[in-house]
This record gives sequence, C-alpha cells and structure tokens, in this order.
Amino acid sequence: MPSRVAILPSEQGRKLIGPPPDGVTVVLWRPTDPPPAEAAEAGFWVPEYLGKDGLVEQLAALPKLEVVQLTTAGADAFIGLVPDGVTLCDARGVHGGSTSEWVLAAVLASLRNFPEFVRLQERHQWDQKFTGELAGKRVLVVGAGDVGESIRRRMLPFDTTVTMVARTARADAHGVEELPALLPEHDVVVVVVPLTDGTRGLVDAAFLARMADGALFVNASRGPVADTDALLAELRSGRLHAAVDVTDPEPLPADHPLWDVPNLLLTPHVGGAVAGFPVRAYALIRRQLERWVAGEPLENVIRDGY
Repeated sequence: MPSRVAILPSEQGRKLIGPPPDGVTVVLWRPTDPPPAEAAEAGFWVPEYLGKDGLVEQLAALPKLEVVQLTTAGADAFIGLVPDGVTLCDARGVHGGSTSEWVLAAVLASLRNFPEFVRLQERHQWDQKFTGELAGKRVLVVGAGDVGESIRRRMLPFDTTVTMVARTARADAHGVEELPALLPEHDVVVVVVPLTDGTRGLVDAAFLARMADGALFVNASRGPVADTDALLAELRSGRLHAAVDVTDPEPLPADHPLWDVPNLLLTPHVGGAVAGFPVRAYALIRRQLERWVAGEPLENVIRDGY
C-alpha cells in the first residue's frame, strides 16, 4: 500500500509527533514557501494561517486533501473556504487550560485594579487604594464547551457562583435565549464562544446595556463577537469595565481608541500563547494521524461552525 502524505508547517511539529504512524509520510511546508511536490498527493494538512488569500492559494495546491487539522480552538477563518468533502477539525482540548488561565488572570487583575498599580509603579508612586475582589462574585460564562468548563472549574475555588450558557439549554447550562434575563444578575460576564454567523455581534449595545452597573465584561473568544463601538460607549461612560484578549479590528491599529479608553485591560490575543501549546497541539495531531490512516472517526470535527 503506498504511503499517505501528511503536511506539517514546521520542523518542531515533525519532531513533536515523533516517528509517523505506519503508512504515513510527513512533509514540511512552511506557509511562506512554494508548495512541495508532495502537495499534489497530500491528504492531511496542518496549516499555519496567514490570511484568507494565502489560504485559498494553499488549498488550490492540495487537490487530494481529505483532512484539515487546525492548531487553533476556533475554525472561523477556514469555514466556507475548505472544499466540500474535506473534513475540518479544530484543536478543542488544546487551549482550554491556557485560555481559562488568561480569563482568571484578567478577571483578578481587573477586579484588584492591577493595571492602575502598574502605572503607579512606573511613576514610583506609593498610593494605597481599596479594590474589588473576586470572592462572592456571580460569574456568567457564555460558551459551555471545553474552554468554558475549564473557566468554571478555575472560578469555583474563589468562592464564586458560576452560571453556564450554551447554544441550547441542557442540565448544566442555560440556553442562549435566556441571556437577557441572566445578564443583569451577574457581576462578571465571560464570553468564550466560537465566531459563527449566530455569534457575530452577539455582544451588542443591547447585551451590554443589560449588564449590571459596574460589571466586568471579558472577551476571550473572537473580536467580532462584540460590537466595538458599543463596548467603547459603555467604557467611556464608566458604567462597565472590560478585559479583552481579542479585538475588532485585529491587530488593533496604533491609533484605535480602544488603546486609551478607561476601565479596559487589553492583551494582544495571547490567551493560548503559552509554552506548552505545541506539545499539546502535536499530541492531538499525532492521534489524528493515527485515526486517519486507520480509517477511524476523527476527533473535533467541525459541523455548523462548531
């Protein structure tokens, strides 16, 4: 039986998967290089995303493609571009720990007013202030998948009450249609949903207006899930606080007003950018390669944007 070709984007990835499964030949294709000759026969591809134009060109060089395996938790950039008949898989399970760590750190830093204390440190100014606290807070997590569940587990030891929201109601989560009633009853609202047609603009002016005065909004999903102008208006008014790891647009232009708006903690999409990410990602890729060559069902198959 001829070997099946899998394409990885880096030498690091090839080292991390170890010897490929029997029947698989691994080829490297750095996204800035021309496609290798083996691309014409490749059936499994781990892409490194460089924008939609580059993705279209890369897909055109892979006529026998069967599987696109992402290293990201979100698949929004690839939906609608991957050809019919090609299975698209995300990296669910790889980023839950790191993203939930970012959420916890951002919530604690915001409530304990660390950004202001850092500015005081830069000015060599000793100015003691009372701050908020996480203990006793009612936390609403919108998105009840792997990342949302990881956030719930990490929040509970801080003496919080955590309420989960999913696409549809289930035993452990409210349905998204219940958000209007839930939002005013929570002190912290964390959004960790994938970007789909149904979630784009989910956090609009009406969503934010229903949040309680002084509440903290946290976005660790995708920038377009939130209406930037609506968020700016609430932050400028001083009614809400926010911590965001993602923005719309992204990267955020240097002259964008989000940089200077009050009551905002902003990081440059680093929720999953941790040292352990490659090891976890390529452990998943190794399992997927084994399933692929054995003809077994793949993990994390994307359906309807999820």
